[in-house]
Amino acid sequence: MEAAHIPPVPIPVEAGPKGKPRKRGGLISILRWRFREDRQPWPVLPPDPAPAGDPHRLPPPGAVSVTFIGHSSFLIRLPNLTILTDPVFSDRCSPVSWAGPKRARPPGRAFRDLPKIDLLLLSHNHYDHMDFPSLRAIRRRDDPVVVTPLGNARHLAKVGLNRVTELDWWGETRLADGTSITVTPARHFSARTLWDRGQSLWGGFMLKTGRHQIFFAGDSGHGRHWATIGQRLGSPDLALIPIGAYEPRQIMAAVHVNPAEAVAAHVAMGARQSIGMHFGTFKLTDEPIGAPPRDMAAARAAAGLADDAFVTLGSGETRLFSL
Repeated sequence: MEAAHIPPVPIPVEAGPKGKPRKRGGLISILRWRFREDRQPWPVLPPDPAPAGDPHRLPPPGAVSVTFIGHSSFLIRLPNLTILTDPVFSDRCSPVSWAGPKRARPPGRAFRDLPKIDLLLLSHNHYDHMDFPSLRAIRRRDDPVVVTPLGNARHLAKVGLNRVTELDWWGETRLADGTSITVTPARHFSARTLWDRGQSLWGGFMLKTGRHQIFFAGDSGHGRHWATIGQRLGSPDLALIPIGAYEPRQIMAAVHVNPAEAVAAHVAMGARQSIGMHFGTFKLTDEPIGAPPRDMAAARAAAGLADDAFVTLGSGETRLFSL
């Protein structure tokens, strides 16, 4: 029962068909790693008192405004659409408020300071991506449309979110403004308890608006699916790719890319620009808090990419990207 209070408990798996993971390791080795006494804590970081940019300012045509709230939570603004990804504003990513991974830094922007949300993209049901208190607050204020992989609507109904579209991998839906959203494959797994592993699907999202595409990866290990996404859907103009929660590799490689693999994913998809995510907020794994951006920059240089081809944003920073 204790393991359920330290979510997510990673299990080495590969993505099987229809949300059925194929295990590559056992739970005992995971729990031994989780409860090691020599794991180093992260420092607690203060909020940025004046993060750069204005999340309320709409981008001009041909551009997108991106605000990094923390972990995998981003505010993405197009001229006709405001999107929030995997929103987590709580102090812990856990089924309880008194245990589980605690934030190393507060959200870069408070929910009350964000504009009205039109669309939620929810990649999977882990507690660091699907946070019920945050979702309740969003539903009460904005009641947005939600797009998510198969099997997650039952969770969202518990917080009153009913405008939900569930999609299988490669499934597509179209919004009233013409924006299309396709759920894409990922190497990961799902679970909110010890008893519901693999009962819902996980994935990423490709948004197409006009001639431009934006990709949000969710969580994933490395694999051929990155190239397949680019081949089937076209290369994204902007991709949001995880770079953190990757050590130790013998446990994490199946479900989380490391920074070098994130850069390889950027190249495999043919992304024009990418933003790193899933780092520096919750201590889920063993790497130091500052390692993911540093290692990503080294991998970017080793791949011969320009400094602005793959970047990270400061906590709460809002930045315009040309599409």
